[in-house]
Amino acid sequence: MNLLRHAVAGFCLVTAAGCAGQDVMVRKQSEMETRLEHLHQASTTSGVRLAELSAEVTALRERLAAQGAELEQLRAGQRELQANISERLVQVAPAAGIPSRIEVVSRDGAPREKDGPPEAYLKAFGLYSANNFTAAVEAFRAFLAEHPDSEYAGNALYWIGECHYSRSDLPQALDAFRLVAERYPASNKVPDALLKSGYTLYALKEPERAREILESLAARYPRSPAAAKARERLAAAASKKQ
Repeated sequence: MNLLRHAVAGFCLVTAAGCAGQDVMVRKQSEMETRLEHLHQASTTSGVRLAELSAEVTALRERLAAQGAELEQLRAGQRELQANISERLVQVAPAAGIPSRIEVVSRDGAPREKDGPPEAYLKAFGLYSANNFTAAVEAFRAFLAEHPDSEYAGNALYWIGECHYSRSDLPQALDAFRLVAERYPASNKVPDALLKSGYTLYALKEPERAREILESLAARYPRSPAAAKARERLAAAASKKQ
């Protein structure tokens, strides 16, 4: 009888332990399922947020592209307006008998074409004003080939030199400035060409040649604006030697 009681008690203990262990496993499984559900929800939320951020980035890129296109249109309009203003200054200044800030620097031997500069010259000068120096050089050369005896031929050659000077192509700039005085000695751009020849020679580390040209300019055209600038440059060079 005692043996039977012990057996029954042992069976109950084993059964109770098994039930308790099963309860623990059930709770752990439930906890794991809850955690997995939370992770799934978090993953879903993150995916949605990433999609939203991606859409926002795409929209921002589209807005930037549109603004870039608008900015380029504004710049193109500004360049066109600048070219038109420059052309009008070139046309109005000789007719009004006043020096233009851009074109007519010296009054000696100013161009006197009744109808103003030819259209080809104005187009070339517009390209120069828009800083399109390569195209401007080609346009000025085409103008010289078509109008070699024009009152503006010396001016065109001078602006070819300015185009090269602006691009730091100093040897070609010097050649163009030198040819202005040689081919068109009566041109109103001779003083300015001599001045820029001096500047170019200083840039080429040839101060003695530069000094000779600027002194010649000051002596030949003493009242010209170019001569005043030449004297200033000579004085600055002299002060550096002291």
